Amino acid sequence: MPLLLQVLVAFVLLAALFGMAFRICRRFDNYGFVDVVWSYAFGLVAVIYSVVGTGWPTRRVLLAVLVGAWSLRLGSHLLRRLAKHHPAEDPRYAAMRQRWTGEVERRMSIFFQQQAASVVVLGLPFLLIAANPRPELAWVEWIALGLWAVAVIGEAVADAQLAAFKRLPQSRGAVCTRGLWRYSRHPNYFFEWLIWVSYAVFALSAPWGWIGLIAPASILYLLLRVTGIPLTEQQSIRSKGAAYLRYQQTTSAFVPWFPRQDPSPRTP
Repeated sequence: MPLLLQVLVAFVLLAALFGMAFRICRRFDNYGFVDVVWSYAFGLVAVIYSVVGTGWPTRRVLLAVLVGAWSLRLGSHLLRRLAKHHPAEDPRYAAMRQRWTGEVERRMSIFFQQQAASVVVLGLPFLLIAANPRPELAWVEWIALGLWAVAVIGEAVADAQLAAFKRLPQSRGAVCTRGLWRYSRHPNYFFEWLIWVSYAVFALSAPWGWIGLIAPASILYLLLRVTGIPLTEQQSIRSKGAAYLRYQQTTSAFVPWFPRQDPSPRTP
């Protein structure tokens, strides 16, 4: 099947999936569950490309396993977190409701289809990997596998450390500075981005593989400038106040690094 036709098939299926997700979220009056669907959708796209792709079969199976495992873990983690807080809605979507007063359903339906389109664009490395005819793994692909393993483990550890901290009675209004969170304010976002880097590196040995670099570049922009760190930190400042402002002064925002000395004056 030609690559363009594969992309078209993937988009039609995703448009239907996100259309169904919109109706379900509207019924439960919680649009935050779109994040769960978005996460699971990447596993679906990888399986589609693995099935209809024309590349080396072993590589296609590996693609489906890697992306499927990551997608399942991330989507299930988000599902548990959202289900725990339901019917409370993620502050991002609550803010959208306020901005879109009077036309929430129409704007949300468009937003859901935009999410479907984003999965297709970000899934370009999967398309290229599944089309790679080379009958063995190149050295750059072995590097990608190593990056993927480090990133998936790092993201899972960061999520587990934050979840464990939130279960503590004294965590309310406090900032998590344990484990990876001592070295980065958003280690989960960093390792999430590193996963996308691994997919792009995996695609580099394929014809036109450099196109896959669009995915980690796009994710990095979203995390640093749009829906990732900016919105998360605004919410953290509102809920944790001065404690989070001090955390910002001492801890790297994204890439894990050694904490800086707290510049705030101390009481003698």
